[in-house]
Amino acid sequence: MTIAPFAAGSAAADLNTRRLVAMKASLGTLSNQLSTGRTAETYGGLGSGRTQSLAARAQIGALDGYIAAAGTGANRVALATASVQQVATLGSTAYSGLVGAQASSGAAGRPLLQQSAAGQLGGVLDALNQSDGRQYILGGRVTDRPPVETESRILDGDSEAGLDGVKAVIAERQSADLGAGTTKTGRLDLSAAGAAVSLSESASAGVRENFGFTLGRVVSSNPGGLSVALTAAQPSTATLSFTSQPRDGDIVRVTVRNADGSQGFVDLTARTAGAVGDDTFAIGADAATSAQNLTAALAGKSFTGKAVVGAQSANPPGAAVALSGGTPASASVTVGTGLAAGDSLQVTVGLRDGTSKTLSLTAGDGTKTGSFAIGATPAATAANLSAALATALDSTARTDLAASSAVRAANDFFAGSSSPGLNPRRVATDADGNATGFVADPSGRTVIWYKGDDTSADPRRTATVPVSRDQSVGIGVQANEAAFRATLSGLAVLATTSFGGTETDTPRFDAYSARVQAQLRPGDGQPSVQGIASELSLASVQIATQKTQNTATKSMLEKTVDGVETVSTEETAAKLLSLQNQLQASYQATSMLSKLSLTNYL
Repeated sequence: MTIAPFAAGSAAADLNTRRLVAMKASLGTLSNQLSTGRTAETYGGLGSGRTQSLAARAQIGALDGYIAAAGTGANRVALATASVQQVATLGSTAYSGLVGAQASSGAAGRPLLQQSAAGQLGGVLDALNQSDGRQYILGGRVTDRPPVETESRILDGDSEAGLDGVKAVIAERQSADLGAGTTKTGRLDLSAAGAAVSLSESASAGVRENFGFTLGRVVSSNPGGLSVALTAAQPSTATLSFTSQPRDGDIVRVTVRNADGSQGFVDLTARTAGAVGDDTFAIGADAATSAQNLTAALAGKSFTGKAVVGAQSANPPGAAVALSGGTPASASVTVGTGLAAGDSLQVTVGLRDGTSKTLSLTAGDGTKTGSFAIGATPAATAANLSAALATALDSTARTDLAASSAVRAANDFFAGSSSPGLNPRRVATDADGNATGFVADPSGRTVIWYKGDDTSADPRRTATVPVSRDQSVGIGVQANEAAFRATLSGLAVLATTSFGGTETDTPRFDAYSARVQAQLRPGDGQPSVQGIASELSLASVQIATQKTQNTATKSMLEKTVDGVETVSTEETAAKLLSLQNQLQASYQATSMLSKLSLTNYL
């Protein structure tokens, strides 16, 4: 620190000098402000306003990021919405074609439905492979490759790779459901002995839990002429097991029979102790304990009226279900001497999609469909009844059961996943080629149609747009969402099934049409393509609203920054002119004083 020398009588001169220097500095500052329009060239020059300026600029920078993200997100949402709407349009077109072809006047157009469906399926797949030029937007978090396979691979598979497509999966399932032999009885055993006709489900638990018809009610209009003895089915007991100890992350897909006879899947993931949550089971000390934990996890779910009938996984861990015990439903109809023309027998059979069909057989001369001839003896009548029942079963198997089987097989195909062990279900056969159940590890047999991300429970959250510090909007879409799978299943069934244009093919067409229509236009409460479109539209509105708000906030902050960092040209010019006048007067006064002497003073 330096102390300036002090001279007596110099205080006034020093003060005047400091004032002149300060005024000169202010003049320079005002000149710079007038030429640049800015308050200062550094934040330090802003004085107390620098904190406000820095905070406002930080917020503006963040808002610029949110606004830019909103613009990019809006474009992605627009593309995704257009794709989803295209899927909905193609599905609706196929639905309308089915409705129109159901009328007798539209029967001639039925042969064209297969070709039309193939084109619509290709259109849906193209829409699901939408990209914005840089990334694919319907594959969840996987954006570097098309999320879905080509139409030809999905329908026909890949012969060189030994992989089947949906066409082969449907044919395999229909064969398992309808059964062998010229007359298709839907895996029910039908026989006649003397005056009695017997009908029963398969003795094989794997068959009766998975394939063909189930036997429901059997009712006679005249018990004296047709007496019925019905034995209800007793369910089998399922025992889960592993061939080896599961590892953390291994997925087991358990097949569950619902109360209505349909089937569904429950996917559970193996977790180490302490990491168990929803849809998981704990890995035990050994494979047996892990299987017990899996059973306990299933029991913890809402299983009222449901039963485990199958399981699949990769191998290892090799999940399997052993079905034991239980008895098949059976019915015996005995022809009595009191049988008269007009007496009827109603046999209700269940299908694996939860629907049922009642076969009505009426005693008569046997010339009409749905009738059987009264023979000379009860044994002859029983033989006629057995033949008529076989014909009715065959007709229903080739129509309703075949349609149900095709749709369920297509649903299984599109429910398949690239996750180990979760390939589409495939039929297991014995040495004679008869279906006995499903393969526990179906890997490596079927084309996996979806190649995107399938690890997220919420597809919308696979891609998000940050629109504010505390809010982000989900805009992700996965091509394997349930609504898309339903549409694809319906179109795939149509694309692999040919229909005739005559009235004789009407029952078969009606059976397929009803089930495919349900795929293309789900009922209330079911996932729908339009529901996905609505969610994306809502996301678009949220992004646009927040972008508008961010833009308005940014404008206010920019005004705040302008108020701190910029100056008014008019005000600065006035200050500068006033300061110049003051400085000029000070210079003149100082000059006059510097020339003052005693002689001049006197």
